[in-house]
Amino acid sequence: MQTVLFHSTIFGPIHSRRLGTSLGINLSPADGKVCSFDCLYCEAGFNAQGPGKAGLPSRADVARLLEEKLVQMSSAGERLDVITFSGNGEPTMHPDFEGIIDDTIRLRDKYFPEVKISVLSNATRLDRPDVVRALRRVDNNILKLDSAIESTVQSIDRPVSPSYSAEKAIEGIAQFPGQAIIQTMLLRGQDEGKAIDNTTPEHIEALLEACRRIKPRSIMLYSIDRATPCRTLEKVSREEIEEIASRFRAEGFDVQVN
Repeated sequence: MQTVLFHSTIFGPIHSRRLGTSLGINLSPADGKVCSFDCLYCEAGFNAQGPGKAGLPSRADVARLLEEKLVQMSSAGERLDVITFSGNGEPTMHPDFEGIIDDTIRLRDKYFPEVKISVLSNATRLDRPDVVRALRRVDNNILKLDSAIESTVQSIDRPVSPSYSAEKAIEGIAQFPGQAIIQTMLLRGQDEGKAIDNTTPEHIEALLEACRRIKPRSIMLYSIDRATPCRTLEKVSREEIEEIASRFRAEGFDVQVN
């Protein structure tokens, strides 16, 4: 079974097809996965692999390790575009997420003041004021919305909490008008004999309507790029994604296709 991608708290820098040269911060365990989704396409594998034994990194350790890496990169004259919270699960689940964001902003300002701070989040914790406050302070608040249709979200993202809904997610993301960046994974295929496709006209219209309500700063449309734990998923071609993007652009949305 596919397992975790990142075996350290600070990783990279790596080249991100969406963000550029990115230094990653993994707030999940280095030997396990902790996430409020269990996505069919997650590059870090399914949640069934467990949380491991290392536990979540402490706020102090995250700050210490990040500063060590930034000092090293600055001394070497290395290029850096962005510091990205990603990794083996959902970063906003860390109990000290807001404090870690504060530390990261302070260290960024000290060593690489031109660098952006990005958070890749699945938007499941937007009912928490501390998470909302933290996300308001980052440069790129990138929030997942793979579908605005409930049955499809449940099939693709497989939220852990029974209280999650697409409508709740849309309401949460709408707290960030003009700031939120919507990230949508487009795919098709099947899982356990059930057809999955979030590229149909019905799905695209529902996503458009959600974006009208959210008023995002921009929208990222992309498809599968690496191996997925569910082997029956299919990549959507760039040409098809561009066709979908054109519908959003026609309504004035800024859209990135990756």
